[in-house]
Amino acid sequence: MPGGRLTQQERREIALGLADGLAYAEIARRLDRPTSTITREVLRNGGPTAYRADLAHRATERRAHRRRQPAPRGTEAPEQAYGRDAEAVRAYEETLTTVMTASGMPSMMARVLACLTLTDTGSLTASELVQRLQVSPASVSKAIAFLESQGLVRRERDERRRDRYVVDDDVWYQSMMASARSIAHLVETAREGVQVFVPGTPAAVRLENIARFLDFVSESTARAAEQAREILRTRPATVAPDAT
Repeated sequence: MPGGRLTQQERREIALGLADGLAYAEIARRLDRPTSTITREVLRNGGPTAYRADLAHRATERRAHRRRQPAPRGTEAPEQAYGRDAEAVRAYEETLTTVMTASGMPSMMARVLACLTLTDTGSLTASELVQRLQVSPASVSKAIAFLESQGLVRRERDERRRDRYVVDDDVWYQSMMASARSIAHLVETAREGVQVFVPGTPAAVRLENIARFLDFVSESTARAAEQAREILRTRPATVAPDAT
């Protein structure tokens, strides 16, 4: 299996494969590359409908050039615990961020959530997020406000009375429940519209169908979250803290 960065010709083959409607796995098979490589390449460069080989190649060259620049003092990557490969960790964090962004989450919010998710403690202060992500305090504050509103992050005070932003297992349950409540609100609004547009008329029928569909989704989401919560309470085996 070839290693190293994708070549410009490989990127053109990816673009052709996407145009032909091929799945990432099939494109990867044809190029003898891991599927994760193709997925990350496409999602970080516009997604399957906007991917352009030449633009993707230039963007990669720019990123590589930035990585070759000497890092300012105090911005070195933190030492990795458990003997992790620092480059693999960095690449995975970028992949996770890219996938979150492709799912509809704003870029900075995705970066903050990925950063929190991939810490062993599951929590960081605002200043720690600023240092790790090399962004402004205002950017972190805005991202945290959004994530809190979605139930994806919670806030707690540490022993030094600093706000710490936490992402733990239960946060995902709370987020799913918040999503179910939000969908339920859309159901109520759609049904109000049925009365406004007079039941039985084309617009009212459309609104009623929307309400029925979303009502099912809301109930199913809440029910599945409750059933799956037990998974979050089951702790898999972990590596000893002093592992290297």
